[in-house]
Amino acid sequence: MHMADALLSPAVATTMYAATAAAAGYSIHKLKQDDDPQKLPVMAVTSALVFAGQMINYTIPGTGSSGHMCGGMLLSALLGPYAGFLSMIVILTIQCLFFADGGLMALGANCWNMAFYGCFVGYFLIWKPVNAGKWFGEGRSAERARIIAASILGCVLTLQLGAFSVVLETSLSGITELPFGAFCGLMQPIHLAIGLVEGLITSAVLVFIYNSRPEMLQGVEFSGERTAKRSLKSVVAVLAIVAVAVGGGLSLLASSNPDGLEWALFGNSDGGYSSNMGLDEENYGVSSQAAEKAESVQEKTSFLPDYAFPDSDSAAGTTVSGIVGAAIVAGVAVLICLIGGFFRRRKMKTE
Repeated sequence: MHMADALLSPAVATTMYAATAAAAGYSIHKLKQDDDPQKLPVMAVTSALVFAGQMINYTIPGTGSSGHMCGGMLLSALLGPYAGFLSMIVILTIQCLFFADGGLMALGANCWNMAFYGCFVGYFLIWKPVNAGKWFGEGRSAERARIIAASILGCVLTLQLGAFSVVLETSLSGITELPFGAFCGLMQPIHLAIGLVEGLITSAVLVFIYNSRPEMLQGVEFSGERTAKRSLKSVVAVLAIVAVAVGGGLSLLASSNPDGLEWALFGNSDGGYSSNMGLDEENYGVSSQAAEKAESVQEKTSFLPDYAFPDSDSAAGTTVSGIVGAAIVAGVAVLICLIGGFFRRRKMKTE
């Protein structure tokens, strides 16, 4: 669902940057009250896992489309909504700058569409209420069922909201080639399917965490005392290994079909499917001086554009992109935690 700059007018892009910045500022403010040292390794490894997971496009059967996870629900369930949202911003920014995935001018909109809904709407309206209730009764089986239900419902809802926001933002940008009703009629159903798959992936990871180290889950109320079966180090190590395996290996098996947004815009007539909105991939949307400047910056910063070596079809480029990208994301997440902890301790000393 990474939007290109051509889908937004500068005014809409600026508005979305402002909205994302406001949510990020509030998240930073809330995290000043959080001094959990265990969150540092968890934030690093889960952010790397989501980066790697977004590289794998899974085919949506019978459509000619594919989808990939967003990860907001997963991160908010493990880190809380505020740290989860900031982690998603890190992931999307690194994807944009170093891998040319999503437009730089559209980065604010992409953060809003792919991160805000999963980390805030999904967490506060779905994840926390479901896991604090008595759905399915009591006991470990019921708790697992609530985690699965909240994961699937949350992913479906938040991807629907994100997809609708893409339609709304393009409509407000004045892109007349994308009639609101027709574009919405393509975006919502395909992202329903994508959300269902992401929900299953998210629930599998979170059930593993529940079985291994239940106290890592945020906003979950247990009916009785839960004993960890694995140490925090071992759980973090497993997640790190999965991130490397997914980004460096399984990413090679990603579907070549266009993702939900690309499918809606351009279709997949080469694969024998509909052309959908039928836009020209080389010339569509709106052009602006701001978009041209943003593209110029991306050309200079993206050393592995489209997760590949420049001017090369080597599969090694995908593997390197997955491993290097996950490492950068993890490193930046650790750095943010360390800087936040430094200023938090400094403030406590002065009070």
